[in-house]
Amino acid sequence: ETSWFSRQLKVYKLLKRTYIYQTEVSSINFGFVRKVGQKYFVSNKETDSFSKAVEFCSQQGLELALPQSEEENRILTQLIGEADKTAWINVNNKKAEGDFRSDLKNRPLTFTKWGEGEPDDSIQGTGCTMVSETGMWRVTQDCSLNTYIICQI
Repeated sequence: ETSWFSRQLKVYKLLKRTYIYQTEVSSINFGFVRKVGQKYFVSNKETDSFSKAVEFCSQQGLELALPQSEEENRILTQLIGEADKTAWINVNNKKAEGDFRSDLKNRPLTFTKWGEGEPDDSIQGTGCTMVSETGMWRVTQDCSLNTYIICQI
């Protein structure tokens, strides 16, 4: 006889697999889909402000991309691909809420690749984090920059 808890766990795992499958199928609508480990980076190679990037990914049921390993960071930079180009990444943009050491849901960052002098201590209040085509992360106060939007599944 199986316990109520083990039955609930089986239902949860089935629902999770179904959601992942549905999400993967919907990702076909993106111009660029790249799998890395258990994660997919998806993009239409569009650019916009940080807030529009977060909003766009959220509307798709996704999150703004956040590399959590050197390999993921490398794949993300391949999506950018061009010199002097950047993409927004999912780092908390309110200095008071963690000094750029957590994501937008306040989960601690497990991987970072800050450029020299980053995150910039002179930024007070809000700053938005981007990754460059070289793979280095930096914070900017100008969150209205038109930068690549890359979401993750």
